[in-house]
Amino acid sequence: MAKTTELDALYKATTYQVYLPGGVVRLRLGQPCPVLAGWMEENGCREFAIVTAYNPGSQKLDPTLNAERQAQLECDLLEGNYEPYAGENLADDPAWLAEETCFIPDIAPEDACALGEEYGQNAVVVGGSDAVAHLLWIEPTAQ
Repeated sequence: MAKTTELDALYKATTYQVYLPGGVVRLRLGQPCPVLAGWMEENGCREFAIVTAYNPGSQKLDPTLNAERQAQLECDLLEGNYEPYAGENLADDPAWLAEETCFIPDIAPEDACALGEEYGQNAVVVGGSDAVAHLLWIEPTAQ
């Protein structure tokens, strides 16, 4: 996986939108989100991640294949006793279509990375109770 400046810039130029009960939350990397912080406190949530199955390795896939992959990710999360919420990655660059995501409360960063790696992702978005989203690059494990 190449952690290029171009990819880093692309991920930073994205709004990570989450559909929570009670409203929509929009996150930008490195910026606090008081609405999410309040939701996390109300729900006793200490950490979160945003994971997608879309466009593995930042290579655009057919929309139907992306949707199938995302449905499988959602099933995997439910089978793993997580309660994911729907979301979207909305790139500032109009060349990239919206990507469906899962906002996962109370998932450890290492578990989010394992899921991301399973679905071929370069990185996942993670955060703590301060509700500041950070990009976490996935270091591939030796198979």
